[in-house]
Amino acid sequence: MTTVRSTLPDDARKVACEALQDTLVDLLGLSLVGKQAHWNVVGPRFRSIHLQLDEVVTSARDFADTVAERSAALGVPPDGRPETVAKAFTLPAPQEGWVRDSDAVQVMVDALQDAVARLRERIDATEKADPVTQDLLIGITAELEKQRWMFDAENFPR
Repeated sequence: MTTVRSTLPDDARKVACEALQDTLVDLLGLSLVGKQAHWNVVGPRFRSIHLQLDEVVTSARDFADTVAERSAALGVPPDGRPETVAKAFTLPAPQEGWVRDSDAVQVMVDALQDAVARLRERIDATEKADPVTQDLLIGITAELEKQRWMFDAENFPR
């Protein structure tokens, strides 16, 4: 079997690919959190929240693909297997069963807030190691912050 050779030195590749793998797990998990809430949301704002959840799911899945392909391009096979995601995923998620619209909004605010905080740490970590990966993470962060803002606006007034 041949492997893909990286354009980065080994130490830089290790930093970049760890950031990418952790981001992949967060994004795949975030897409599952969004779908779980999407399927089970109930309440007076059902339709708008239901559709908004699908926007997050689509973004998270698209970004997961981009992140995985970046890792592969750097010579490290991405690991998006269900058991890997289940073992490593720690973002907030909805409870089992029906989810009140306001609870779905709050879980998404919390999950996106945590995902953004972790992405910002990875942005710092990849600054010198791989500016290309850093740029990718910056773009993902901007979109997830936008999604967080949109869900948080649903909580107004508090």
